[in-house]
Amino acid sequence: MSPFGLLPMRAWASLFSQVLRPSGLVCIREVHFHSQVSEAVLTSQLKPHQEKSNFIIKTPKGTRDLSPQQMVVREKILDMVVGCFKRHGAKRLDTPAFELKEMLTEKYGEDSGLIYDLKDQGGELLSLRYDLTVPFARYLAMYKVKKMKRYQVGKVWRRESPTIVQGRYREFCQCDFDIAGQFDPMIPDAECLKIMCEILSGLQLGDFLIKVNDRRILDGMLAVCGVPESKFHAICTSIDKLDKISWNDVRHEMVAKKGLAPEVADRIGDYVQCHGGVSLVEEMFQDSRLSQNKQALEGLGDLKLLFEYLTLFGIAEKISFDLSLARGLDYYTGVIYEAVLLQTPAQAEESFNVGSVAAGGRYDGLVGMFDPRGHKVPCVGLSIGVERIFAILEQRMKTSGQKIRTTETQVFVATPQKNFLHERLKLISELWDAGIKAELLYKNNPKLLTQLHYCEQMGIPLVVIIGEQELKEGVIKLRSVASREEVAIKRENLVAEIQKTLSES
Repeated sequence: MSPFGLLPMRAWASLFSQVLRPSGLVCIREVHFHSQVSEAVLTSQLKPHQEKSNFIIKTPKGTRDLSPQQMVVREKILDMVVGCFKRHGAKRLDTPAFELKEMLTEKYGEDSGLIYDLKDQGGELLSLRYDLTVPFARYLAMYKVKKMKRYQVGKVWRRESPTIVQGRYREFCQCDFDIAGQFDPMIPDAECLKIMCEILSGLQLGDFLIKVNDRRILDGMLAVCGVPESKFHAICTSIDKLDKISWNDVRHEMVAKKGLAPEVADRIGDYVQCHGGVSLVEEMFQDSRLSQNKQALEGLGDLKLLFEYLTLFGIAEKISFDLSLARGLDYYTGVIYEAVLLQTPAQAEESFNVGSVAAGGRYDGLVGMFDPRGHKVPCVGLSIGVERIFAILEQRMKTSGQKIRTTETQVFVATPQKNFLHERLKLISELWDAGIKAELLYKNNPKLLTQLHYCEQMGIPLVVIIGEQELKEGVIKLRSVASREEVAIKRENLVAEIQKTLSES
């Protein structure tokens, strides 16, 4: 070994020969540099082998891969949701997965701590988007758009503790529908609730209820109950937990942890435990305390009009005025709503609670937060909880043992004989060119039984078979995988016959 390091003498001799000057002198500084490089190369070669035993292949916490079977179910959900959005005249929009950090700050209240900040890249402080609503508001302000009905499907990221069994992740998909613009009161809001009903009914998730409230009613209620304005947000956060914990626990949190007077908490309790239909709205109009608050009266007036439109849409029985609903996001200014599934006791034992499956509300001031002159564009929208809905349907699939096709292949091209690859390739190309979804095995001489077994395994409905006899006679055999019946069809009529058979099935 050489005294200069770990390299063998032969390697050092080679190194010296490379750094000899034309004059025959050696640059010792270069020798030292090459020694460092060689040691770094050796270390980099050894390191992977040393660390391999401790390396665990996994996805980051709060994320997951989706198998082909899962993707089939997910695509069906998204197709249903997007189809409904399009039926209501929405245009599709897309925005970057990350935004300038300053665009997202001070938009989410306490939830701002859940935003994923990215490492500084070239002087711009960036964050992954937390939802699709704030980027939409930024888009409207940036391009000075005053009216728009849009939908967007995309991933968002939140640094919260994931609860995988309840469909809660750190990376998840959102499907949003929003109406931006100055319109007559409650017409767009009613349409958003109608869309929610159409989607939840179409997905056949079971019975559901949409809770409705108004931030103006909520703020008015807190004011007349004696809550200091400085504590509005903190008390709203406590009220928002009523779907998870009892009123006694919420009251204890308000009094013991947030310093609210017990009698004030009791007055709040009289309101937040109320829920009902339009009759409750009328009752609140007559309430001696609430009727004295201008904000609350405005909210009640809009809710009364909203229920009138919901009745015309035929969905009023699905809507409940619930004074405990207090959606946490700071940007909501008016009507807010949240959809939950109603489970029978038997379903509750079999299933699990995923919380709300859709939510939304009115946010009239958010666009103005981006506009230099503070110009507002009133907006109302909704978001469908795809991950939670998927968790429910995935659980049902496991329970029922339902088999799912992961491909849409309609026809398989097969042969019973050897040396027919060229004929199969010509045939499948003809099918592809006609828009027919087709497959073959990537083998020169596959066995017919193997090919037919593959069709049964993958749920492919039709097989076209070509062999010597068929080639001589100018026909192709068309076989039904389910019934195993075969018919001979003239080669020139094959595409038309396949299309006819597929349309009838």
